Amino acid sequence: MGPGLERRPQVEVHEPRAVPLGGQRGMVVHRTLPTRLRPLVGAWCFLDHYGPDDVDSSGGMLVRPHPHSGLQTVTWLFEGEVEHRDSADGHAMVRPGELSLMTAGDGIAHSEVSTPSTRVLHGIQLWAALPSAARDVPRSYEHVSAPAADLEGAQVRVFVGELAGVRSPAVVHSPLLGAEIVLAPHATLDLGVDESFEHAVLVDTGEVRLVDAVLHARELGYLEPGPGRITLANAGAEPSRVVLLGGTAFAEPIVMWWNFVARTHDEVVAMREDWAAGSSRYGEVPGWTYEDRLPAPELPRVRIRPRGAGGSPV
Repeated sequence: MGPGLERRPQVEVHEPRAVPLGGQRGMVVHRTLPTRLRPLVGAWCFLDHYGPDDVDSSGGMLVRPHPHSGLQTVTWLFEGEVEHRDSADGHAMVRPGELSLMTAGDGIAHSEVSTPSTRVLHGIQLWAALPSAARDVPRSYEHVSAPAADLEGAQVRVFVGELAGVRSPAVVHSPLLGAEIVLAPHATLDLGVDESFEHAVLVDTGEVRLVDAVLHARELGYLEPGPGRITLANAGAEPSRVVLLGGTAFAEPIVMWWNFVARTHDEVVAMREDWAAGSSRYGEVPGWTYEDRLPAPELPRVRIRPRGAGGSPV
């Protein structure tokens, strides 16, 4: 590279995989985290995109009480309404523009059900791994309105972290960013970002150029740390919507299985056994009976190996 020439960041593109939830009429979600090569972006370790779904055809969202340990969950809607209940006494009707953030700590249980008034359901579900220093924080729930910034050619709504001069009130336990960005037709947006962060862009609608890569609906584009600015361009005649994620590379290897984030296979075994035994570790979700709970699947017959941030076993 010659003097004065700046290396352009390379975009790593990840295709979604379809995952059916909840039986023959259940929703289908499109998952871009984790993948074998990219299990995390910062502390973000899970990303499902769903919809827009006709609830009359798909049956909507009916996720019965189930456990989590070692993570935070984020529900972010583009359309529809979801009722959240959890064992930390969290209860909310979640709507577009509102953040539903649940912190599991050592253990929590929750349910999510689309409401009868919802005709179309459309949004994302995210998980963030808790660092070891925060794995035993008390389980808790936050339901907050995400602040917005109107920029030239775009609107940015920040549900986690800080971007474009606005900061989410949400409490997270790693340096993280989560924002919805709507780009006007033919708009280009140049955003200042934290150069110490990894970043990823998920396209919801339209086709969006990230640096030199064109991302299509449901694709995820990843950028390694380094750039202090990110450019997004919408070449289409309709608005496009993306979700921008970021965070410092997660320094700890993790074992992720079912709804748990741990550090060892044996921790996962204990988490599963506690749920199966009805342990008080996860508490009870009001409005549901013990028999309503989702059963834990069987563990694989091999030990689950920890994985580092770059995807390689450690």
